[in-house]
Amino acid sequence: MAARGFIYLGFDYLGMGSSPALPGEHKQSRYMFRLIENTWDAVSYLGTLPFVDEIYGLGVCQGGSIIASAAVTDHRIKKIAMVSGMMAADAFQWTDRNMVNQQIAASNASKQKMYETGEPDYVAPFGLNDEMSREEFLDTAAYPAMAGETYDYYGRDGVKGPKAVLTYTNMHIGDQGMQSLVSIGEAYADKIVQPSLTIYSSTAFTAPCSTQFVEKLTNEHEDLAFDQFSHVDFYYKPEAVKASADAVAEFFGR
Repeated sequence: MAARGFIYLGFDYLGMGSSPALPGEHKQSRYMFRLIENTWDAVSYLGTLPFVDEIYGLGVCQGGSIIASAAVTDHRIKKIAMVSGMMAADAFQWTDRNMVNQQIAASNASKQKMYETGEPDYVAPFGLNDEMSREEFLDTAAYPAMAGETYDYYGRDGVKGPKAVLTYTNMHIGDQGMQSLVSIGEAYADKIVQPSLTIYSSTAFTAPCSTQFVEKLTNEHEDLAFDQFSHVDFYYKPEAVKASADAVAEFFGR
């Protein structure tokens, strides 16, 4: 985006990557409300820069849900674009209620344990830890349709896995289920007023997370589907990144 003429701010949320956890909290926490608040803070910072005219929001994967949620009540953000986003995640996450209830029970127990001990309790919520080989993960993956591409990006030997990025880990704080199962942007989709662009792969397992979100929008919106890419391709593969970045740049530049 910077190469396309935009001032671009990327940052680690509190508790993630190189950013510290808050006092009394632990690293690898993904509280949805915190992620939204951090995004609002980023918008506030951009608003102090004299060379920034308008602020736009771009989110990839979970970032799509975050930017959609943040934009509901932050009208300082003038346009939003979501790429391979997980906005309409309820159907994706809550289909198997028995499995969900097990996840919630484990998360509740972990939350209580951490409160009582003051120590972090780390888990691999999607079955992928930092030591698994590709074969091991494919044999046990919770989402077989995405297992290969997930490992190739996040796995031990992946392009952005723990070997390649020293601050990265697939381990999350144990109350992950209490955090990720709450999807805000989907419930407030009809309240979004900013023009929006939704880019996704129509052949991806996660396509409904975009299409069901678009169906609920009442704003001025566009959607763009690419059959030739997968969900994870948009993260890093040059041809997918170029296609989505070009589309976002054109949309923001109008």
